[in-house]
Amino acid sequence: MIKAIKTRRSIRKYKADKPVTKEQLNELIHAAMLAPSACNTRPWQFIAVTNRKKLDEIADIHQWAQMCRTAAAAIIVTVTPQKEIAEGFYPQDCGAAVQNILLQAEDMGLAACWCGIYPKPQMMAVFAEKFGVKEPVIPFCVIAVGVPDENPESRGFFEESKITYIE
Repeated sequence: MIKAIKTRRSIRKYKADKPVTKEQLNELIHAAMLAPSACNTRPWQFIAVTNRKKLDEIADIHQWAQMCRTAAAAIIVTVTPQKEIAEGFYPQDCGAAVQNILLQAEDMGLAACWCGIYPKPQMMAVFAEKFGVKEPVIPFCVIAVGVPDENPESRGFFEESKITYIE
């Protein structure tokens, strides 16, 4: 697992001629559904997009999701905010699910890039309209998925100065 953590990158350029299969998308989403969630509420739902017109539309409506123009697929993570049990924890729940997708993609030889939608009300509304997301469900993020066509250097590193040890 540490290898996937160390080698995972946010990829913004994909080999457009290399498809991502329904089986691969299911494997990525399966990994997401194995993530922990507050009180096991599992508040997430997923929209798997492989339609080229819809992928381009994502790039048209999200300025930071231009990589969807070459990605073979995208996963839109949606969420039903919890009102009683575990109220307010859905961002952490979805963040854990998204990280599982990113690491699973790396492990499968695919690449991904996570682009936030929540908490931007206007962007949430546009995604909801374009992809048929009905209240109380809200769009949380979009993840571009494909075969990488770039290999950027790591931007993460260990910083012991950011740790407080209490002994």
